[in-house]
Amino acid sequence: MNSPVTVRDPHSNSIPSPQEFATHAPLATGLLIALSGTKLAIHLLLAGRYGYFRDELYFLDCARHPSWGYVDHAPLIALYSRIALLFGSSLFAVRAIPAIAGALLIALTMVIAWRLGAGRYAQALAGLTVLVSTECLAGYSILSMGAFEPLYWMGCISVLIRIIQTGNSRLWLWFGVLAGIGLMNKHSTAFFGAAVVIGLLLSPQRKEFTKPWIWIGGLIALLIFSPNLIWQIHHHFPTLEDLHNVQTSGKNVVLPPLAFIRQQIMMMHPILFPIWLFGLWFFLVGRGRKYTALGWTYLALLAMFIVLHGKDYYLAPAYPMLLAGGAVAIEDWLDRDPLTSGKIWPKAAIASILLVAGIITAPLVLPLLSPEKYIAYEHTLHVVPQKTEVHHDGPLPQEWGDQFGWPELVAEVAQIYNSLPPEDRARTAILTGNYGEAGAINLFGPTYGLPRAISGHQTYYFWGTNGFSGDNLITIQYGPKYLAKICSSVEKVGEHSSLWGMAEENHALYLCRGLKQPLSQIWDDQKHWN
Repeated sequence: MNSPVTVRDPHSNSIPSPQEFATHAPLATGLLIALSGTKLAIHLLLAGRYGYFRDELYFLDCARHPSWGYVDHAPLIALYSRIALLFGSSLFAVRAIPAIAGALLIALTMVIAWRLGAGRYAQALAGLTVLVSTECLAGYSILSMGAFEPLYWMGCISVLIRIIQTGNSRLWLWFGVLAGIGLMNKHSTAFFGAAVVIGLLLSPQRKEFTKPWIWIGGLIALLIFSPNLIWQIHHHFPTLEDLHNVQTSGKNVVLPPLAFIRQQIMMMHPILFPIWLFGLWFFLVGRGRKYTALGWTYLALLAMFIVLHGKDYYLAPAYPMLLAGGAVAIEDWLDRDPLTSGKIWPKAAIASILLVAGIITAPLVLPLLSPEKYIAYEHTLHVVPQKTEVHHDGPLPQEWGDQFGWPELVAEVAQIYNSLPPEDRARTAILTGNYGEAGAINLFGPTYGLPRAISGHQTYYFWGTNGFSGDNLITIQYGPKYLAKICSSVEKVGEHSSLWGMAEENHALYLCRGLKQPLSQIWDDQKHWN
């Protein structure tokens, strides 16, 4: 026999109980499927519009070198990339994986809203906010750890909501599982875990620390993460060395506190600011303050990333819970206010405004336009993209500029390599300055008969020289002064330039003949983690 559904008086001033929040309306499954399906379709239709992103080329190589650890990222991205390789490593196969993750995020956000007490409208509004968010549109257009991070964070939040609603502390075991997998996806999940601890301590849920289950959940997370931790210890913590190098090099743009907060508004979409701010209010002082731990978790993350000079998008995975809370609060307000209660037009107006705003900004974050038309559209809207790295310059934003020029670079290297006599080709390796170039050579190079690239950048350093024992090098991103120190002769044999690519990839190509020492003996000099 079905349990009766609790019906809440929209004009009541009482704070709904957790049980009432969880049962007052059914999950809007049809709307969930429609919005998630729309998200999936958008990214699949645009999957092959531009080219491979620099990091995607690197991740595909990581998939060919399965390991419990990599210099600059956690290991799960290699597994996602391995799945793409099973389908031939096409752009569609690579991009389908984050597209599915994006669809799942909309579904999860709507479920969180439902758990918080959302009716059909608030559930749809929560899904729509994720759908139109500029960060969520951009972040699911390429394969990255960031495409999956919100799923793990919000999965944990969904479990936390159930713990608050039911008092079932055993659910911390599932929290630990999700947190552990999240750490294996991206190390910044550790900041999320620390923020949740702060949020609990500042809320009535601090009582959970007196029970064993939260501690067991933490041990489960540590156990799942332990293979990567052991790898880090065995390799003398290369990820920490890489982070230190990045920090001391001045590579990343450092935003002062107010600029960082402003960028949060711009990053998610200015139209969403009132909604996620309403969500923060909802958790901290509004009718959802039973879940105050969620509000404190967000504020703790915000403070951490400001103090530690994190990139603006590091906070992006936390916003779905605020958007879900904001959607619930807006629905509650519209149902309670005498001017809007029982009327359809206010709800339709809000949804329409969000949809129109999302359509206007979509060409800025989705590859809908040609580069020429994109630049014109950007100028029309007077938009200046926020840089996250100091030295990345080009006509397009970095996430797009890094998708251009790779096939052309490989073709130019192939022309140089194949112009050599056969006996010289057998003694020639391709040495690159960064993982994007190496990944491009290794993905497109087999078509031209090229050997696998060698690089000292990031995890390529650990993969070594591929057994190379020859004495000639075709180099990318190496200057003639350094090459003259290690080679008997240096000849400029090409010049790579891409109209739409990043400026740093416009450089000369050199043929280095007669290595003075075997490459294996000077390999440590090639290491650069940054």
